Order: sequence, then structure tokens, then C-alpha cells
Amino acid sequence: MGRSRRTIPEELLLLALDPATGTTAQPQSLDLGLAGAQLVELALAGRIAPDGDRIAVVMPRPTGDPTLDSALELLRRRGSPVRAVHWIGGPRLGLRQTYLTHLERCGMVHAVAGQMCGVLPTTRYQATETAISREIRARLDSAIRTGVPPDPRTAALAALAHAVGLGKHLYPGNEGRSSRSRLRDLIRHDPMGGLVAHAVMDVQNGVAAQPRRAPATSGAGGGAPGASGRQPAGRAAAEPAGVGLQTAHRGAMARVGAR
Repeated sequence: MGRSRRTIPEELLLLALDPATGTTAQPQSLDLGLAGAQLVELALAGRIAPDGDRIAVVMPRPTGDPTLDSALELLRRRGSPVRAVHWIGGPRLGLRQTYLTHLERCGMVHAVAGQMCGVLPTTRYQATETAISREIRARLDSAIRTGVPPDPRTAALAALAHAVGLGKHLYPGNEGRSSRSRLRDLIRHDPMGGLVAHAVMDVQNGVAAQPRRAPATSGAGGGAPGASGRQPAGRAAAEPAGVGLQTAHRGAMARVGAR
């Protein structure tokens, strides 16, 4: 790739890529996860920082990564901190394809043209640098198996993988249940990753579209995280549920900047 460190959005996409089908698991929630992963990467680069449940630009200098810098510029233009749930719930048309094209250009995936039902053109993506994909997976496996607190990048990647529903893709079946539970628990090891992951789940659960009359409280049924996306560090997040993202987006955009 010409650089030693991959970004969290790239790693999340490689985790989601199914080697058998050449497609990405959880495509709708993955788009949200990629937007959230950009926030984590920008935070690790010192460009943004959490401000409660909002994201503030603290250094507008470009990172040199065109896709990240585009997100940074959009955040800068807001002029004031934006709620993470509103940012992630905003339109992200083409973000997944942008990263797939980038990975192909870097030689990490190979695009394979095909047809669906013999008529509709399709494109599948096969990983070419399988050692990199194995290394990413091994980091998650090690954090799950050993219980040793992972580094911030791995903790954030685990939080996002759980938030977009990759647990059942990475650790399927009844035998993977304990691994999925430990993957979820890794969310507490990185504050920024946790904030973003809860925001991703809030958007999926439609929390961004709900009126904010009072602080959310935990019910007996283990409901969705509160609209602020903030939870106690040790709290286990619920399994993400899919909803109509357009509804959540319209409600979120109508209240950008509202407290």
C-alpha cells in the first residue's frame, strides 16, 4: 500500500468482506460503520475530539488521506460541534464503494465482474493480500481470547465491528456466542470508539429520529442506547437492529444542533 498503517475504515471493510461470496456482510449498517470509523481515525490523528456526545474539530490541518480529509472539511464547515449520531446518520452515498475502489487501487482487493440472473451486472471483491486480513482478524481474536486490554485502534475496530453486526459474520453459530459477547465487551476500552459505536447503533435503532424529551433510562427489556450515544463504560451494548435509515436520517437532519 505504500504505507505501514491501514486506517480503521479500511480494516473494518476488510473484516466485512466475505471471501466466499466476494460481497460485504451487513451492507446497510456497514455504511454507518465506515462513517463512524472515519471519526475514530480522525480522532486518533488529533484532528477531532469528543465534546460530550458531539464531535469538535480541534485541528483542521489535512491528514493527507483524501477520504478522511473530505470528512474533516465537512465537519469544519459545520462551524460548531455536531452530535455524533447526526453525523453518522447523514447521507453517506458511495462511501463503501469509495473504500472498495481505494482498496482495489492499493492492490488489497481484486474486482471480479459478473452477472446476476444472467442479466444484471455485478461486481464482487476478492482479497488479494490475505495475510493482512488474517492479521486484522488475529488482533481481534487475541483481544477476545486473552482478555488483555487491546490498543485503542483494535478496541475501536472491535466496537465498530459489533455495532454494525459483524459479530455473527466473524464468530457464527452457537459456538461463537461467547466470542460475540466478548467482542461486544471490548467496546469499553476506547472512549471515542465507544461513543461512535453507540451512535451507529442509535441510528440503526431509530433513536436519532425520536424527540428528546428526557434523558433515556435503561428498561427491563434492555432497550436501545440513549440518543446521546453516551453510556457507562462497562455497560454491554445490545445487539444492533436494522431499521429504515432514511427515516432516521430525515429526523436527524431536522434537529442538527438541537439539544
